[in-house]
Amino acid sequence: MEIYSLTALINAITSFVLGIFVYFKNKKAPINKTFALFAFAVFFWSFSYFLWQIAKDPQSALFWSRSLILGAIFIPIFYFHFVIYFLDIFEEKKRILVFGYVLALIFFFLTFTSSMIKGVTPKLFFPYWPEPGMVFSQFLLMFFGYIIYSWYLMFRAYEKLTGIKHEQVKYVLIGTFIGFFGGSTNYFLWYDIPILPLGNGLVAVYVALVAVAIVKYRLMNIRVILTESLVVLIAFILLAETIISKSLLELLFRGSLFLFFCFIGYLLIKSVLNEIKLREKLEIANNAKSEFVSIASHQLRTPLTAVKGYISLMIDGTYGKLSQELQKPLQNVYESNEKLIDLVNNLLNLSRLEAGKIEFSPTLSSLEKIVSDIIEELKINADKNGLYLKLVKPKRALPEIMIDQSKIRQVILNIIDNAIKYTKDGGITIKLRETDSKEQIMISDTGIGISQDEMKGLFQMFSRAAAGTKLHTNGSGVGLHVAKKFIEMHRGRIWVESEGKDKGSTFFIELPIK
Repeated sequence: MEIYSLTALINAITSFVLGIFVYFKNKKAPINKTFALFAFAVFFWSFSYFLWQIAKDPQSALFWSRSLILGAIFIPIFYFHFVIYFLDIFEEKKRILVFGYVLALIFFFLTFTSSMIKGVTPKLFFPYWPEPGMVFSQFLLMFFGYIIYSWYLMFRAYEKLTGIKHEQVKYVLIGTFIGFFGGSTNYFLWYDIPILPLGNGLVAVYVALVAVAIVKYRLMNIRVILTESLVVLIAFILLAETIISKSLLELLFRGSLFLFFCFIGYLLIKSVLNEIKLREKLEIANNAKSEFVSIASHQLRTPLTAVKGYISLMIDGTYGKLSQELQKPLQNVYESNEKLIDLVNNLLNLSRLEAGKIEFSPTLSSLEKIVSDIIEELKINADKNGLYLKLVKPKRALPEIMIDQSKIRQVILNIIDNAIKYTKDGGITIKLRETDSKEQIMISDTGIGISQDEMKGLFQMFSRAAAGTKLHTNGSGVGLHVAKKFIEMHRGRIWVESEGKDKGSTFFIELPIK
């Protein structure tokens, strides 16, 4: 009994403190306001739970068990409200939100009637456990309906988002899932199912994990809030200790400690504020850089595409037959222009990835078909260099998987094209196989190989192997970094294996089937 009341009180305090500081940090921001409402609803539920657990008579227990339902009614609605602001889909889901508030108000007016809770009775070692009324089941339907729908929206967003927002969603989703799972265990005993409630201990987890999202991934930009709340809490404890001092010496010692801590706390908060300001300046600079790269890439891509078109027409003889002396230089210009277009596309993808604005549009697709099309496209280049380019298909056709075709195609094309560039003799073999609920593409070449040291940084931005730098000086070192990011968006893996110099390389791409 004591552990239930204690965990309820701890959860109430943590929820209230977090809600207060989030709200006062930015009272105008909808995301702050809705999170604060959600935290206050959890506080009201937890505090009523605490008072219900320490109730000494059936009347008090009934009153506080009905009071905690007031918090439980608004928890899922405030959570849903917070989620749709957090995911920037408020206008899209506004009607569902309004409907939820209407349902919550109906249950609110029924809370202190026997329709919701008809009484309290001894269950297990609880002397006053509530008995559900005739509308309690309908309330649970609303409760779990809005929670599960909110999780669905969060999970769907998690699949598509990248960057910081992706991590924020992950921690909020995990935290609230654990919290609501714990809270839901309170309802088994209502229907005489002998499962002990795990509620308050697990509900408190949501505070911790949302705090991680705040501190590590700048959710609502309130890292300073947690520092301030910790400083205020400790200062309050020290002040209380000072007030209850029993002697002048004790008063002087505790008072000095209190003042010293206040000074240190002030410096700590100030340092955190300065760090946040510095981070914000860096973020503004990074965003400006990404925006510049994005605009520059867009502006460059249009004329480069036009140049490509005109040179292609000239080579084809549309403007008259070219002399032998002009054929080769124009072909070189065409190939250089192609490399520039690839670089611009990679820079554009890189800027979008950094800004978390890359579009992710998965469809049910066949890897075998994508690889076959790419081989047909690149076979001319391989033949020109005297190399073989072959596909080893699996004995049994691989199942279609959910992927963003354009991004996976770009990854595979980039790796096979690199293999052709860095292979002097022999050729490239591409194998497809299914292993451990994953589809794997292996692209093996007989080229220059990669050393162990070079493999460690190969997928980092602007990183290139030494041999590759010598053979193709105009490579950017961006393509493989972008490829790695695209594969990670699919929850897959990409890596390379090589026995060393002049022993070839094998690139592996692994994508989940489900």
